[in-house]
Amino acid sequence: MRRLTWFNATSLTLGFAFLYLPMLILIVFSFNASKLVTVWAGFSTQWYGELLRNEAFLDAAWVTLKVGLASSTLATVLGTMAAYVMVRGGRFFGRTLFSGMIYAPLVMPEVITGLSLLLLFISIGLDRGVFTIVLAHTTFSMCYVSVVVSSRLVSFDRSIEEAALDLGCTPFDAFRSVTLPIIAPAVISGWLLAFTLSLDDLVIASFTAGPSATTLPIKIFSSVRLGVSPEINALSTIMIGIVAVGVITASLVSKRMIARQARDEQQAVHS
Repeated sequence: MRRLTWFNATSLTLGFAFLYLPMLILIVFSFNASKLVTVWAGFSTQWYGELLRNEAFLDAAWVTLKVGLASSTLATVLGTMAAYVMVRGGRFFGRTLFSGMIYAPLVMPEVITGLSLLLLFISIGLDRGVFTIVLAHTTFSMCYVSVVVSSRLVSFDRSIEEAALDLGCTPFDAFRSVTLPIIAPAVISGWLLAFTLSLDDLVIASFTAGPSATTLPIKIFSSVRLGVSPEINALSTIMIGIVAVGVITASLVSKRMIARQARDEQQAVHS
């Protein structure tokens, strides 16, 4: 085992400080009693109460939550299907084109994606709103789910699936009963990644959102342009807490599922 040198310790300290010190400062100043976000005037939770009474932020948060849940679920289903086709589909006509279209949003600038979707919605006469944001977020987040799930399918032991087929399962039953439970941690990770990308997106949502649908990043960005308010600090602190709890919970659930699958595989080998 390599010892931790002073250079590595200093690099880690500076790196983590650069990443997390601004968040810590934001959390501290969310409890500031002053309206000035850079001047400490005592501890107070009044801005959390003001945030809960701000209808504009609450409506934007509700729209963001609806869009995130819908788009991440749809992206997970489509991304898992695309990953299964790419890994298990073998060689078929148009495979290269299909793979390129799946992975294109990974390298495509968000401005280009948002503008192209805007022109598409205008050309077909589709009014911009929650539905168009869901379609846009599904389009660019599906490829991330596909990458995560396909990496798990590549290392998947197909002999287990073949054993289920030999025992009389149909291909769909084998996928539902054997393959899907084993790749479930990757599917969950893909869903969480898609939800995070939807929650964080500003550029694509600004192109595809209409007057009746404003997401939280758009609302925060428009508010920050007029000056940072303590309510935004309180809102950011709540979002950091929700994300932290979600990441920890997902990590614990994934570890338990992986450990249970390892025990099941060991029992199957011994039997």
